Amino acid sequence: MTVLEKFNLKGKVAIVTGGAGLLGKKICEGLLEFGASVAIVDSNIGQISDWPQKTIDRNLYTLECDVSNKESVTACIEEIVKKFGRIDILFNNAATKTDNLSKFFAPFEEYSIDVWREVMSVNIDGMFLMAQAVGPYMVDNGGGVIIQTSSIYGIQAPDNRIYDGSEYLGNEINSPAVYSASKAAVIGLTKWLATYWAEKGIRVNCIVPGGIESGQNTIFKEAYSSRVPLGRMADVNELVPIAIYLASQASSYVTGQVISIDGGLSVW
Repeated sequence: MTVLEKFNLKGKVAIVTGGAGLLGKKICEGLLEFGASVAIVDSNIGQISDWPQKTIDRNLYTLECDVSNKESVTACIEEIVKKFGRIDILFNNAATKTDNLSKFFAPFEEYSIDVWREVMSVNIDGMFLMAQAVGPYMVDNGGGVIIQTSSIYGIQAPDNRIYDGSEYLGNEINSPAVYSASKAAVIGLTKWLATYWAEKGIRVNCIVPGGIESGQNTIFKEAYSSRVPLGRMADVNELVPIAIYLASQASSYVTGQVISIDGGLSVW
């Protein structure tokens, strides 16, 4: 097998949670490009309506699922196995800012425990439930790959000085504690699963994106970029090659790793 052939995903079945979102959509497109069949799992499948038809026409299957609900996850995975017969790749990517951005970005001293629990239920409980449901199928298949999305703020604290005057989709923003706590938990879960399932041939790794341009105002983009050695925020497309690498045989001896894609932010 050549080096290039190791990236081939033809015949593989991948699940992408949060697959209708900014990063999830691009990951799905990349997996399809390299030959995989893809099941998009999202709580709002309607978001894929603006996708190019050439993408929809490929080996793509969409399912609405609440990853924080065990019954919903179980039904979703059973349906995917019924459709494709196997599961080879799980991209555990779903996360939430909740439906109320003002409550999500509320000051720490005023933060609602209900909002905290809602975020945790998706950002970490959802990853636990998906991995728990998918793992046995991978074991039966002789192995598989799980990739989980953390964040730069799962490995380091935010610099709150950059948020003065910053906005996201017109809302004043910060980086709430629940986001950091949930994303740090993703890293812990990744390492635990990597050792737990290693002898079963299941590799588990974690990607750590830095800031991605996605609706922030100019004040934030300039302030954030000033903290990054490469001097800018990421384009979402820059995360896809790493995901393909981790999903493929090109990374056959890589497990339990936390890979930052942050323009060097974590170096400083």
